[in-house]
Amino acid sequence: MKYLDLTCATPAENLACDEALLLEVEEGSAAEALRLWEPRGSFVVLGHGSRTEREVALAACRAARVPVLRRPSGGAAVLQAPGCLNYTLVLKITPRGLADVAATNAYVMTRLKSALEPLVGAPIAIEGFTDLAIGGRKFSGNAQYRKKRALLFHGSFLLDCDLHLMEKLLLAPPRQPAYRQRRTHGEFLTNLHIPADALKTALREGWGAEEELRRVPLDSIERLTRSRYSLKEWNFRI
Repeated sequence: MKYLDLTCATPAENLACDEALLLEVEEGSAAEALRLWEPRGSFVVLGHGSRTEREVALAACRAARVPVLRRPSGGAAVLQAPGCLNYTLVLKITPRGLADVAATNAYVMTRLKSALEPLVGAPIAIEGFTDLAIGGRKFSGNAQYRKKRALLFHGSFLLDCDLHLMEKLLLAPPRQPAYRQRRTHGEFLTNLHIPADALKTALREGWGAEEELRRVPLDSIERLTRSRYSLKEWNFRI
């Protein structure tokens, strides 16, 4: 598995980069990859099927000049902001036995739990389908997007994120796991308060991502940014 530590210049480019990496593995022109990146500013990302008015406080986003974008994977809206660390896994489906969504969730979440527990020094629970939590409070949400031969599995880790800003910009998700118990974002979420570099090292070791990915699909990132992730027709289609 190759390793890429790359934060693109804009929110749209960061989302496009994930899909560009997926398309290369799907086409058979690149190896599996682990990408890590950290937001330079704040922006909201809707899930593929998220209804904007049900999950995002749009007036508050406009007032704070926080852009709203949409990703191709499932799940609810999230806030990307400084203090978050994002990872992206691009995996081949058949060799790893990832034939369906449930099998993939179990495989990836178990690997993440094993990689992170020694670092955080506390038991980590896999909650809902793709949440990681400590003491009943969530610090990571994850989602996947599948093609025929490869899949994208990505998520965020809360390290030192502004949870008050999250309260202002995100509404309570319409579908909630039972363990949330209708708690607000501030009551439900927690920061890990560990250095991003330490978490990056744990993820690289956990996934055996030793060799750096040197050929970044810049043309594909630019094309996807222009044709999808920067368009209102995509970001506000629901």
